[in-house]
Amino acid sequence: MRIHLNPQLACLCAAAISLLSGCAMVGPEYRTPANPAPAIWFQADAAKDVARTEASGNLSRWWRSFNDPLLSGLVEQALQSSPDLRSAQARLREARARRTVAAAGLYPDVGASFDARRSKSSEETGSGAAQNTFSAGFDAGWELDVFGGTRRGIEAADADLQATQAGLYDTQVSLAAEVALNYIELRTYQIRLRIARDNLVSQAETLQLTDWRAQAGLVSSQDTEQARANLEQTRAQIPSLERSFAEAEHRLAILLGLPPGSLYARMAANAELPKAPTAVAVGIPAETLRQRPDVRAAERRLAAETSRLGAAEAARYPGFKLSGSIGLEALAFSALGNSGAGAYSLLAGISAPIFNAGRLRAQVDIQDAVREQTLIDYERTVLGALGDVENALAALAKSREREQALAIATESSRNAALLARNRYSAGLIDFQSVLDTERSVLSIEDSLASTRADGISAVIRLYKALGGGWSPASPIAGKGAS
Repeated sequence: MRIHLNPQLACLCAAAISLLSGCAMVGPEYRTPANPAPAIWFQADAAKDVARTEASGNLSRWWRSFNDPLLSGLVEQALQSSPDLRSAQARLREARARRTVAAAGLYPDVGASFDARRSKSSEETGSGAAQNTFSAGFDAGWELDVFGGTRRGIEAADADLQATQAGLYDTQVSLAAEVALNYIELRTYQIRLRIARDNLVSQAETLQLTDWRAQAGLVSSQDTEQARANLEQTRAQIPSLERSFAEAEHRLAILLGLPPGSLYARMAANAELPKAPTAVAVGIPAETLRQRPDVRAAERRLAAETSRLGAAEAARYPGFKLSGSIGLEALAFSALGNSGAGAYSLLAGISAPIFNAGRLRAQVDIQDAVREQTLIDYERTVLGALGDVENALAALAKSREREQALAIATESSRNAALLARNRYSAGLIDFQSVLDTERSVLSIEDSLASTRADGISAVIRLYKALGGGWSPASPIAGKGAS
């Protein structure tokens, strides 16, 4: 069975395609906005000992520079199984499907049908005879994209897809940094617990010393009670630190998509902070803005809203639509193959908005306002990206200075505590001096541990601010994504 297309219909379709291909799209053409990036980082001089302004290089696996196998394993496990990452991957699949839906608007809708009907007319108004009718054919409808509304929609879907892909990369950047920061926090609580327990042992020895001296009648029981109060104050800090350690472990496990408590065994050993790299190559601000996926995502969202502005503008112009059908009709099924059974119909229509009380104009104004908001969001994202790096550089430089000072203070406070205990044993000083030095040791050692953790966290935040955690060589899903 063959169906021949009417020459007039073929000519009309060819003319429509030719008309469509020669039409320009209405609405503004997108231009990437300029970035207000300075030539150098403001904090570059302050952090010159720990941050180099040379090209940043590949930061996709920055956590490996800490030379901590457990940290690397946790980050890479999170990048495989984190709920946040799986959710971002699902959004990417959604964006790809939406792009396919938008692209389908450029093509005709074609459907096939087959009908079989039996009818009987009234004897009062007709012959009263029963009759069979059979038909088979194809129906098609096509709205010509003369003014580019559909093509603008495809542009918007392309940009949405690219923004979603960049959003996936941004999730990777944030996830890697959050895992590393929680790991450092957990290790810090372990170290602070060890410091508190070590000081508890030392203070217990001091209590024993005062108790012996009190029993010997060399000092009053006041010294013993003061030593006991100091000991119990230190003991009271341990449950709070243990609770904070448990909460940090729970947060880390959840980031990996695991039940809270799953990492206790893995974290039990090697309670030390990893060694941060001595220097980080930060590059220049313009390079960072190209590297940051959140900046890329914001720029692509602006492109999408600009294209939607063109689609809203195209809705104010006339629409052109072709529809038709071609097929076979016969009174008997066996007759559908006869040469005279062919039938077709063709409809060309034009619709134009005349009066809609300003609704279409208002839709353009709405979309223009949305585009402007997205532009402001993009500018805010750019400034935020620059601020993240500057803050990380400042934190890194100042934490190194604070750590150096506290390291000296820690050594001096330990020496002072030892000397005070020896002099107290010899009866040369009162017990208050011993208490003061012991409290100073605990406070300074705890501060030093926290400051060292702050310095490592500042390095992690710097890597995050530079956009580390994904490879810039990875393709941004574009027009041909599937």
